[in-house]
Amino acid sequence: MPAKKTTIDSVRFECLRGCSNCCRLSGGFVFLTEEEAANIAQFLEAPLDLFNEWFTKPVEEQIALVDGDDEHCVFLENGICSIYPVRPKQCRTYPFWPENLKTKAHWNLTKDMCPGIGKGPVISSSDISAILNGADLDSER
Repeated sequence: MPAKKTTIDSVRFECLRGCSNCCRLSGGFVFLTEEEAANIAQFLEAPLDLFNEWFTKPVEEQIALVDGDDEHCVFLENGICSIYPVRPKQCRTYPFWPENLKTKAHWNLTKDMCPGIGKGPVISSSDISAILNGADLDSER
């Protein structure tokens, strides 16, 4: 009999000013769509082909950002995201990734990396779904 899937219904979360822990996660990839790559290139006022050459790498059938110094995000500068207004969806939706919300144990492991978990307003499951579908948590504040 398959295990019952558990999902967290609501959480307290506030992205803390000056925290860039999610930009420092190593061992993974920041995937982006072609549209996101084009938006970032435009934001940086760089030709798309040059942006792709310098800042992306192929990973299987997708494109991902290259690593910066010490394996943190290439766009993390002095602890601040230099492309924040056009950051990829993967960045905008952290820590609400489905694998982080799968169980309380997964959420608690994520909490160890993200000091904003447990602080701030309650984020409901419907808000989390909206965030995962493109709503920007910051735009409501």
